[in-house]
Amino acid sequence: MTPSFRTIGLIGKPNHQGANHTLVSLYHFLCKYDVRILVEERVAATLGLPAVEAADLVDLGKQCDLAIVVGGDGNMLGAARVLARFGVAVLGVNRGNLGFLTDLSPESFQLPLSEVLAGQFVTEKRNLLEIEVHRNDAIKSSNSAVNEAVLHADKVAHMIEFEAYINNEFVFSQRSDGLIVSTPTGSTAYSLSGGGPILTPELDAMSLVPMFPHTLSSRPLVVAGTSEIRLKVAPSNDAHLQISCDSHVILAVMPGDEIVIRKHPKPLFLVHPPGYSYFHVLRNKLGWGSKLY
Repeated sequence: MTPSFRTIGLIGKPNHQGANHTLVSLYHFLCKYDVRILVEERVAATLGLPAVEAADLVDLGKQCDLAIVVGGDGNMLGAARVLARFGVAVLGVNRGNLGFLTDLSPESFQLPLSEVLAGQFVTEKRNLLEIEVHRNDAIKSSNSAVNEAVLHADKVAHMIEFEAYINNEFVFSQRSDGLIVSTPTGSTAYSLSGGGPILTPELDAMSLVPMFPHTLSSRPLVVAGTSEIRLKVAPSNDAHLQISCDSHVILAVMPGDEIVIRKHPKPLFLVHPPGYSYFHVLRNKLGWGSKLY
């Protein structure tokens, strides 16, 4: 049987014994198929596989049709920020905790993965964020995020002041611990903990969720995914500020800076095995009630 994907990349959780064991099992399973297998170089040396073909994450993105990420949602987010710009399909094997983005079980991946390789799968497009920090009319730093971009102080529970604009129209000023700008994918992550709404993945939207605002009238706001969000940090702020991208990448922000957040031009393509249901994932991960009758 000819697989749907010709070159497959394996990405792991470095220095994690369970993830390494799953990667070895995946490697031997894929060797039964007529595919080329690339293994991320950070983990390739630890697997003890003879003549394994190793590559860094960027080369995996350039060469692979499918990338299989073994780990938790954090590993998936880190890989996705790089792989999305190459249009690589991504499939996750859960070796973490909740696993909203990782479908396959490490104990029973064989059947669903064989179905995916036979062309039986569900594809899903997930929007990312593009974040820029502007200072004196120049871009000082930038990065991308799958889940969210968070403006906050580098001190715990420190109030900051900023203005928010949507498509250059003033929306509100705020004194709070910060602001979470989330994608639909991130709406079940940090944003949810902050009281934000759950946005289903097919929505072209972003949410703005205040973090402990100084006024009770501040509420989460959902805007179109095509919007440009501009946060103007008040010059009077006396703390060092940060923009956190998926809790992985930190961009420094100074008083008076502006942060521009918009939809990234390249989406992430997720691959799910047959029968995937987003609402089943929500019920399972969030402990929602089952059908009454």
